This record gives sequence, C-alpha cells and structure tokens, in this order.
Amino acid sequence: MKNELNTAKLLAAFEVVMDKGAKTEFGKMYQGVEASTDYDGYNVYLKGNGVQLHIGFHNTYDLNYDQTHLRDSFLKKLDALVRNTVLDDHH
Repeated sequence: MKNELNTAKLLAAFEVVMDKGAKTEFGKMYQGVEASTDYDGYNVYLKGNGVQLHIGFHNTYDLNYDQTHLRDSFLKKLDALVRNTVLDDHH
C-alpha cells in the first residue's frame, strides 16, 4: 500500500476512542473500534472489522487487512470519529 496515511489523524482517532470508549480487556472500544497501547505508550493499536493498525515511534505504521473494502471502511470510520468529535466540541 503506497498511499500515505495521516498519522496525526490516526492518533486523533486513537485519542477519541480512549477518551469516549468503554473499557475492554486490552484497551477501550468505541463505535466498533478498539484502541490499545503497549506498556510504554510508544506503540498504539487500532482495530476493528478485520483490520489492525499499528502506529509506532516516529509516526511509522503498519496496516493489516484481508480485504481492501474492509480497510477502506475502517479508515473512513476513523476519519468520521475525528471529524464528529471536532464538530461535537464546537471549536
């Protein structure tokens, strides 16, 4: 996959899930997206609908999925989480 993802937006989506989500065994779940982090916070993970996203140090990322349409809908969902939160905050 050569198209670059906006890691700032991905991290913003992670923050939304961590802020608004319900506790799970690994992290928090919000609107079908689960967010978690490793013990030192250098690696964050977002997953849902058959897609796993790992964001590491220096904004590196690894996106794992079986089907392109699942990846696309997952990324759209993350984008919507960020967009809707900005609208909710009325800034």
